[in-house]
Amino acid sequence: MSSKGIITIERHIIEAERQFPEATGAFSNILYDIAFAAKMIGKEVRRAGLADVLGYTGEVNVQGEEVRKLDEYAHEVLFKALDHTGHLCGMASEEVEDFIPIPDRFPTGNYSVVFDPLDGSSNIDANVSVGTIFSVQRKVSDHPRGCVDDCLQPGYKQVAAGYVVYGSSTMLVYTTGNGVHGFTLEPSIGEFLLSHPHMCIPEKGQRIYSVNEGNYSRWSAGQRRMVDWMKGATPDNPRPFSSRYIGSLVADFHRNLLYGGLFMYPADVKNPNGKLRLLYEAAPLAMIVEHAGGKATDGQRRIMEIEPESLHQRTPLFIGTSEYVDLAARFLAEETVEEPALAGV
Repeated sequence: MSSKGIITIERHIIEAERQFPEATGAFSNILYDIAFAAKMIGKEVRRAGLADVLGYTGEVNVQGEEVRKLDEYAHEVLFKALDHTGHLCGMASEEVEDFIPIPDRFPTGNYSVVFDPLDGSSNIDANVSVGTIFSVQRKVSDHPRGCVDDCLQPGYKQVAAGYVVYGSSTMLVYTTGNGVHGFTLEPSIGEFLLSHPHMCIPEKGQRIYSVNEGNYSRWSAGQRRMVDWMKGATPDNPRPFSSRYIGSLVADFHRNLLYGGLFMYPADVKNPNGKLRLLYEAAPLAMIVEHAGGKATDGQRRIMEIEPESLHQRTPLFIGTSEYVDLAARFLAEETVEEPALAGV
């Protein structure tokens, strides 16, 4: 890459801000602080096998899951990167049960941030890609220092959303509603450089589905029929889909964003409301996929329109290429055994 073609994430954010003369710079600084935190988290992920950051802390989080050392570290890094700047009125984290106020010794601002510090952390010990997911909203409450209402907002009110995938390289992808852009960390200079401008999910994406088929026996009849159809188990689908399931939401989503496909985490008899978190996982990724030309639903409803009732509310998730998400909705709504048709089969 020539020096003329190098665009850092800071330059990209600043140039976007210049389109809005009334901008104060606070929003841009939040995004840059998140990028800084991602560098620190990525550094620890890369050396996880050498440092004392593998395994569990012995504590259980609000989700009822054992807390891994890297989960705790990632949460702390994000909080410390954002708590003192005066840009936020509060935060919410998948690792913490309640709204996280800004410490009294620091000023507050007009935005809130919610985040999943380390999605897929159960795969860390196996050296599988993991990630961070984040979302930014404007302050909506009258509380002088913010309250839970500032984080408890539907997806369509997000002003930015993004994720970081820590894999063979560290990559940050985000949108502010003006396209989806990806930045790859150049470790030799410690900067995120624009590598994937204006990302779009292919309209005719690869025929890939991602789902944990270990839950097959607990799915609805429509969900089972859909996966059977995708696998070519019924004669009216001569072109079976390929199954690709990593078990790390960010990694599965990132692959499908680049190549096309459908990620599913449906409801089942054990988790009738789904398992993924609406605020920390589903809504941010829904904003990204919609601005990349895809769709995200809970099987029927658009994820971005779901009104959250609690910080840790769960939801089913069907996300990816629009045609495949629509297909899922038709299967789930179909009461007979007749499978809906997919265009182009």
